[in-house]
Amino acid sequence: MTLEMIIPLLAAAIVAGTPILYATLGEILTEKSGVLNLGVEGIMIVGSLTGFLVAYSSGSPWLAFAAAGLAGGITASLHGLVCLIFQGNQVVSGLALTILGTGFANYFGTSYVGLSAPGFQPYPIPWLADLPILGPILFQHDPLVYLTYLIPPCMWLFLNNSRYGLGIRAVGEYPEAATAAGLSVAVHRWWGIMGGGFLMGLGGAYLSLAYTHLWTNNLTAGRGWIAVALVIFAFWRPGRAVFGAYLFGGIMALQMRLQASGTQLPSSLLLMLPYGLTVVVLVLSSLGRGRTGEPAALGVNIEPAD
Repeated sequence: MTLEMIIPLLAAAIVAGTPILYATLGEILTEKSGVLNLGVEGIMIVGSLTGFLVAYSSGSPWLAFAAAGLAGGITASLHGLVCLIFQGNQVVSGLALTILGTGFANYFGTSYVGLSAPGFQPYPIPWLADLPILGPILFQHDPLVYLTYLIPPCMWLFLNNSRYGLGIRAVGEYPEAATAAGLSVAVHRWWGIMGGGFLMGLGGAYLSLAYTHLWTNNLTAGRGWIAVALVIFAFWRPGRAVFGAYLFGGIMALQMRLQASGTQLPSSLLLMLPYGLTVVVLVLSSLGRGRTGEPAALGVNIEPAD
């Protein structure tokens, strides 16, 4: 492959990986608090539909983007209600949330299939966009992509240097010790669930407001499940999530280009590439268990008395 072919592919990888990155960072934040949320797919699709509807009715992409994040947080709160209030099984609750969110979006979005809404357009950053190689790859995208350049380091600083961030990590590692130190496990887990849901909703909004600019059912197409796998791939670290999301984005962009070029490979084989890579990632990551950074109390419910 020539440089003229590699640069557009890398730029497309960043665009395709952006919604996955939003969702992965949201799941990392949630799991750092000790809560496993398998409802990422459902939360993303609700955020995607909410963003589209708000943009379609108001004409404001930024308002739609914020509304999608709020919708994601509200949807995630259902998971918090089941797991923190009623002490339900976190795996079952997450799976139910995916089914609920997908059904909700398909039901209310069917009448809007094929319609377009105002969204975000590429905005090349002055000076930086003209840099050789790096300019076309990194700095000729829409503002939502640039936002993901800032969120991972900000999340790292939050989790490692702020009072609430350290509290979230504490309740995810050792809830009993956190309680003894005067921290409310329930409050900090609510922070993790709602904050994570907000980011997942933003990831869904990217698909309808920047990636496609239109609505179609099942728009997320399994990206939420890829995000869940990427959390393990990233060892629960925001920085590694960036690499993982762009890697999967690159696989998606590559299979689209192979299809467009008329390759003789079966289309079904090309479509399964990202998900096949997900399985490989999970297998390889499991070999490093014990040093992955997985929160010790992940998936463990707190006592009702807390």
